[in-house]
Amino acid sequence: MDQQTISPKTFWERPEGKTGAVLGLGLLAGGAFVLYKILPFLITLASNTLYLAGILLVLGALIYMVLDPKMRNLVWYMYKSVMRWITGIFVQIDPIGILKSYIESLKDNLGKMDQQISKLRGQMHKLQEVILNNKKQIQSNLSMASEAKERNKESMMILKSRQAGRLTDSNLKLEDLYKKMEILYRVLTKMYENSEIMMEDIKDQVAVKEQERSAIRASHSAMKSAMSIISGDKDQRAMFDQALEAIADDVSAKVGEMERFMEVSSNFMDSVDLQNGVFEEEGMKMLEKWESEGVSLLLGNEKKDILKKANNDSEVLDLNAPVARPVKEENHRNQYDTFFE
Repeated sequence: MDQQTISPKTFWERPEGKTGAVLGLGLLAGGAFVLYKILPFLITLASNTLYLAGILLVLGALIYMVLDPKMRNLVWYMYKSVMRWITGIFVQIDPIGILKSYIESLKDNLGKMDQQISKLRGQMHKLQEVILNNKKQIQSNLSMASEAKERNKESMMILKSRQAGRLTDSNLKLEDLYKKMEILYRVLTKMYENSEIMMEDIKDQVAVKEQERSAIRASHSAMKSAMSIISGDKDQRAMFDQALEAIADDVSAKVGEMERFMEVSSNFMDSVDLQNGVFEEEGMKMLEKWESEGVSLLLGNEKKDILKKANNDSEVLDLNAPVARPVKEENHRNQYDTFFE
């Protein structure tokens, strides 16, 4: 399964960034209001040489903080840390905690997907029977039409020929429907397999990185991180958390795609009426829209191969074959190891 590139979110795109934006605007507005109120008092102070010197020192310190990149980075680091702490009170922003919740979501989705696969397999078996019975009736009607022609029974010949024609047209639509169901089946089974692998990889990452994170936090205190910022070095704690957040973003996108496709497949299957051999166009359009979209996060380049196989008559789908279950290889490389390189 190909690893897709997920661009890391900026501070402002994260939940703490939204808190920071709101609070920052509030502080600016509050500061401007306070400055407006105390401006006459400051003007009065400035008339005193000693007070004026103090005001200039404070102003100089503020200008230094704005112009000095190290001091600016330190203030920015402290601001982000405070915003993260405030946001964490109300929202789950800990990447380890988020990944644990995704593991539970994946377990739930895999159970639902397994049920969808079973339901779809049952519908496909029924559809095969309908198509086969139609073919038998077509042959029977054609034989009866031929026999009626030999006996000069023109009305019977026309009736049976028309019945055979209608069944032939019906089978063309049903065979097209079966092709769409085959795409659904192939995609669902491959998504199921890849999602199981992803879930195991996340479990492994959480188990290992939770310990590593504790060790990094113990050896890199907030003060040490601040000193690293001042000296221009990279903050190891922040870099580690960024890698975990990138994993959480990647998993979020893949789980979202998984749930969207499950919705597409559910709507499509609900629109099919095998009893009368009809289906709603809306369900078909949703599936065709998914087919025309770009590369799948969960399937990667496998999406193209699946669509090719489904539209290749020589690639016969065995509905009786069990759904593939991933076997963990001894040298299996966790797809999220590269996030920490």
